[in-house]
Amino acid sequence: MKETSAVSYKLFDREPRFYKNVFTLALPIALQSLITIAVNMLDNVMVSKLSEESISATSLANSFISIYQIFCMGLGMGASVLISRYYGMKSSDAAHSAEANEKNIMADSPEDIRNDASRALKQTVALMLRLTLLLASVFAILTARFPGWIMRTYTDEEEIIELGITYFNWSVITYFFQGASLTCTIALRSVRQVKLPLFVSIGAFFVNFLSNYALIFGNFGAPRMEIAGAALGTLIARIFEFTLILGYLFFKDREINFRYRDLFMNTRSLLGEYIRICIPVLISDGILAFGNNAVSMVIGHLGGDFVTANAITGDTQRLSTVAVQGVSQAGAIVTSQTLGTGKKEQTMKQGYLFFGLGLALGLVSAFFITAFKDFIISFYIEETSDALGIAVKLMLAISFIIIFQATNSIMTKGVLRGGGDTKMLMITDNIFLWVISIPLGLLAGFVFKLPPFWIYVCLKSDQIIKTFWSFLRLKSGKWIKKISTGLKE
Repeated sequence: MKETSAVSYKLFDREPRFYKNVFTLALPIALQSLITIAVNMLDNVMVSKLSEESISATSLANSFISIYQIFCMGLGMGASVLISRYYGMKSSDAAHSAEANEKNIMADSPEDIRNDASRALKQTVALMLRLTLLLASVFAILTARFPGWIMRTYTDEEEIIELGITYFNWSVITYFFQGASLTCTIALRSVRQVKLPLFVSIGAFFVNFLSNYALIFGNFGAPRMEIAGAALGTLIARIFEFTLILGYLFFKDREINFRYRDLFMNTRSLLGEYIRICIPVLISDGILAFGNNAVSMVIGHLGGDFVTANAITGDTQRLSTVAVQGVSQAGAIVTSQTLGTGKKEQTMKQGYLFFGLGLALGLVSAFFITAFKDFIISFYIEETSDALGIAVKLMLAISFIIIFQATNSIMTKGVLRGGGDTKMLMITDNIFLWVISIPLGLLAGFVFKLPPFWIYVCLKSDQIIKTFWSFLRLKSGKWIKKISTGLKE
């Protein structure tokens, strides 16, 4: 990218077509994320009516399940880099001349490159689904065989452990339905199919609400299952999502044109490219998953009040960053598709605009958390609860960290990932999280016994560092990588 080094770029500029393109993708994704978070908050609010131990158990059990969810996000977003790039190649004749001139792929005509890209699309989805099923099997076996051991890594309070085991026992097969629907949703978004997943999530919200209301408290003639009812209600909602998303992909979709028989197609020609681009994303997001759980483990051993407060503030943080998640995924899609048409200069310009969007959304999120923290906390716990003071301090810590988190998420999980810079992102995620963030958090919590605000800031210090690093990486232009179809080289 030496040819772009002398060009001046802006973080904020009047680019109505760019912002329209981004938010056309981002808004449905953000709304779907909002609904997903609302489902999780609904579970926590309903379970909190049983006891503080119940909400702590549900929160800690879901901390382990979230490892699987983040792995699936890694699989889906890694595949999205390839899917979006191939979709851009397939949809534009400009891709032929730009890519062929750089000896990325050698095709005899635009028709050849479209056919190659179309086949590579299907191969990518097939590999993604195979890995998802393998991952679901691993987590299902772990959850079924070692539920007590898993809970004890988070807390030593026996009542919470027993409730968590009950939740796990009803969650074993959820992995298969959730993983397939989550990764296929990301695949559909990558080809600009964003409305169907949104509508499916809306339906799943109501399915989950009714199931929880019936099964947790024993309404509508259903048995009163309490925490087990929360797990079963989630399973029912995941089956609903799976049926509609996979049904559409296998029988209706024409953009990817993937059918059930394609699960068994030969993918050898794309395997090397898939490993090079997608596996680092899986590893990077897996590192994030274990890092988040390390945070949960630290917090879990700081006491039940701290766990309860973190469960509340975690929901708030996710709620306040739904727009960031939408823009982040839109950033990966827009960047990959623009590069698929061969427009590198435009991609660089868009990267700076995405950085500016991250700063703006981070500030808005910080304001939201600060302004409504007391109102949100009141939904979960009484004013006399010992967890109240901790929750307030964690809210303030999150409002500070969110500014950096929003900015670097849009860059690392969006723009830089969309450019194919997945190996470098994997390396930096490792270094910033495990060498800096987690050690600082452990020292703050167990050695220096700092207040909750500083414990949380130390545990999330990697978010601050990655913000500055991502800007330097963007400026270098080294994040734009070549991607081939693996068929003609």
